[in-house]
Order: sequence, then C-alpha cells, then structure tokens
Amino acid sequence: MEILRTEGLYKTYNERSENEVHALKPLDISVEEGLFYAIIGRSGSGKSTLLQILGGLDRPSGGKLFIEDKSIFDLSNNELCRLRRQRIGFVFQAYNLLEEHTVKENILMPLHLDGRDVDPEFFDELVDAIEIKDKLNRYPDQLSGGEQQRVAIARALVSKPAIILADEPTGNLDPKTGDQVLKHLKELAARFKQTILLVTHDMEIAGMADRIIRLHNGEIVETKEN
Repeated sequence: MEILRTEGLYKTYNERSENEVHALKPLDISVEEGLFYAIIGRSGSGKSTLLQILGGLDRPSGGKLFIEDKSIFDLSNNELCRLRRQRIGFVFQAYNLLEEHTVKENILMPLHLDGRDVDPEFFDELVDAIEIKDKLNRYPDQLSGGEQQRVAIARALVSKPAIILADEPTGNLDPKTGDQVLKHLKELAARFKQTILLVTHDMEIAGMADRIIRLHNGEIVETKEN
C-alpha cells in the first residue's frame, strides 16, 4: 500500500534571478508502506533537500506531497506540526539530544510535547530492543556516540510514526558501530511496520535497503529493488 507520494515536486533557490539553482527538478515518487528505501547520490545531488521536504521541514517551490493521502502542504502550520510529531520520526547525523535531560526524558520528549500518554509496554519493548534499558537515567554526555544515536532512534520511534526519515544517521560513527545502529533501526522498523527513507552516500548501507532511489543533479536517474 502506498504511504507517500510526490507529484511534480521541485525546489528552486533564488527563483527568477541569475543565481537560480534547481536543487530538485520535478519528481514523481511512490513509497510503499513498510519498506526500507535508500536515497543515494553524490554530494549536491538533492538528497538532503528531498528528505527535508518529505518531512515537512522545508517547503517545495511547487508540486504536491501526499502522506497517507493527505496533501501536507495544504495543511495549516499547526496541522503540519501535528502530523510531523505524530506520523514522522526523524534521525539525523547529529544526535540532537538535550544535554540537560536524561536518556528517558529525551526519548519521551515527543510525547510530552504532543500531550500524549506513554505506552509503558511499548516503551519497555523499544528500549529493550535497542539495548539501552540500563542507561535510561544517564545523561547524553555519559554515553558513547553509538549509544546516543540509539537514543535518537528510540526518540524517533516512541510516538509510533508511520515514516522514519534518516539523514546519514551513521555519519559520525565508526563502521562497526554504524552497522549495529542500522541493524537496530531496520529491525525495529520491520517489527513495527514502519517505512524508512534513509539518505546515504555509502553503497554498503544502501545494500541493506529494499529499494534504492538514485539522485543526480536534482533528478531521479534510477529506482531499483535490492
């Protein structure tokens, strides 16, 4: 079942000027529920721009984006913020943890911001699966990089989003730790039937995906199944 699609989505910077930049040319993308997609391409190909727009963090210059059949840029700002909090989980290269809060508080932050109750059973299952149950009362500066990224993944998943967007999530990690983090992310998403869209330049990481979308100069030049 299709969970996300774009229709003629594009992004242009400095429109109608001599410095006009076509970061994304009109894209038609269809994303199926429950699959792991890798978005690949050279630096400057438009990967991160696309991910930011798919997450509603940036607006396109034109075209449509539908998530669960909702045209998200036709929503009000409040409705869009609510959709991001409830249906999309974000994992970035920078862990973006709040240093003054414990691991547990960091993980639960999206629920608190949305005024939602914690599902204790789901929370326990999540921290068990990602192997951080013994670190819930620690602070971010007491964790390794890999542990911090696992906390960031748990935070992205705790609200049970339909879609997980990850931008080079292992970029700050050594290869062994990065592999472990990706394994956790993929296993959890499969368990909870979530869709992953992950930006990477690493073909080994892309090889873990169900499908690969290759960008070049803001255009999709290849879409293939692994």
